[in-house]
Order: sequence, then structure tokens, then C-alpha cells
Amino acid sequence: MVSLANTQEVLFTKNRSGNRPSHDGAVEYMDAAIALVRRGGFKRVRLRGDTDFSLTRHFDRWREDGVEFVFGMDCHEALVKRADALSDSDWKLLDRPRTAPTGERARPENVKERLIAERGYTQLVGDEEKVAEFSYRPAACKHTYRVVALKKLIRTEQHQPLLFYARRFFFYVTDVSRAELPADDVVFQANARCNQENVIEQLKNGVQAMRMPSDALVANWAYLVIGSLAWNLKIWLGLCLPTSEPAREIRRMENAASSAASF
Repeated sequence: MVSLANTQEVLFTKNRSGNRPSHDGAVEYMDAAIALVRRGGFKRVRLRGDTDFSLTRHFDRWREDGVEFVFGMDCHEALVKRADALSDSDWKLLDRPRTAPTGERARPENVKERLIAERGYTQLVGDEEKVAEFSYRPAACKHTYRVVALKKLIRTEQHQPLLFYARRFFFYVTDVSRAELPADDVVFQANARCNQENVIEQLKNGVQAMRMPSDALVANWAYLVIGSLAWNLKIWLGLCLPTSEPAREIRRMENAASSAASF
């Protein structure tokens, strides 16, 4: 699935066998989405995705075509060595934005944490996050790109006492300049992934586009497209509403109603 981050509408969907890797055939639809939004009037295009869509052999072509991208990258040895070679002054704390509590409802008990402590399970707790960046040229590329490294300090606990600390690296690659997209924002944009997890959940449990009523891939694909179009119609109708407070309440109620719809 390729979706538009601005509106959450679905641009392309394809039904495939469950044993196919995520990136199989993805470039064809990513390129088609680029052409589609440009025909729609967008002057700039930015691709976002996880490590499965970090297809380095296409980086140069996208860059030369004026396409921006932010992708996750696999944590392989060459990147870890580059991150390890950075000095302490190159790293800075990552301050993730927090949503302020609204006070509309009380926070429920964290049952998971209580059960972990009671049963003595091992728990991994994120203790600290730092970011740094360096230049890197993938083997399939002739251009150099920005790689943002995220270093997480993981606290391992059992029965709540500390056992030991572990360190994990996560990497993100982009062709957007540092002045326009600082290292922190590279991480945030890559993690957000255009809110696709929520879109997929709505397609599956909202308009039920992924229920797959038939045993044929083509028939199920048609059903998926019909459901996706229903989702897009909801998005487009929502955009027609005014921006006043009552309209926002109507949009919220309309979203809740769509979750119960069935097609």
C-alpha cells in the first residue's frame, strides 16, 4: 500500500501472496505515486518507509529526479563501525515530543508492567536516546547521503532490579539537507511512516477492505480497491468540512462512524 501523508488517502494497493517480501514490486508503485502527486500539483515529493523500502540502487535516480526520501536502514556492520567511531561530542540527546494529557479520562492501570514484575519476566526499558549523523555512500550509489544514527541505551530488569545495560543502534538515510531537516526530525519522520499503521488498521477493521472474502487474488484485490476507495471518499468529504470547532466535532464523529461501517 502507498498512501499520502497529507490526507491519509490510499494511492495504490496491491494484493499479493503472503510469502512475498515487503519491497517486492514496491518501486513500481512508488514511482507511480510520485508521478500521480506531481500531476496533482505537488511541487515536492518525499518518500518515507521502513528498512524494507530502503532500496539503495534507486537512491541516485530519485535524487536526480528531485525526489526527497527518508528511509530506515538495516543495522549492518559498516554502519555500526561508523557510529562507534563518532566522539561523545557528536552525539546529542533526542527529545521526543510528548502529548500533553487532556484530563478527559483517567490513565488506566499498566497491567503489563505489573504482571512482568509479579512473574519475574525480563523487561527491556529504554533509558536514553542519542542521535548523531555522518555521510555515507552505499555500494550501489555514486552519491553520498546523510545517515542519522539513533543510539538507544536499554536497561534490562528482572523483578524490577537492574541486571545490565545494553546498547542498540538504529539508522536512517535521507537526501534532505541538515538545514531543512535536522537529525531529530529525520528520526521522527521515519518513525511516523506517514501514519500508515493507523491507515492499515482502518482499512482492515474500519471499512473491512482487507477481509478477503474470496479465494482468488484478483477478486480480493478488486474488493480491496473498492474498500480503499470508500476510505478515500471519507477522507475527501472530511476535507470539505469547514475548519470551525463544530466542524471538527462532526469530523470526529464521522471518523468514529466509519469504523463501524461494513462493505
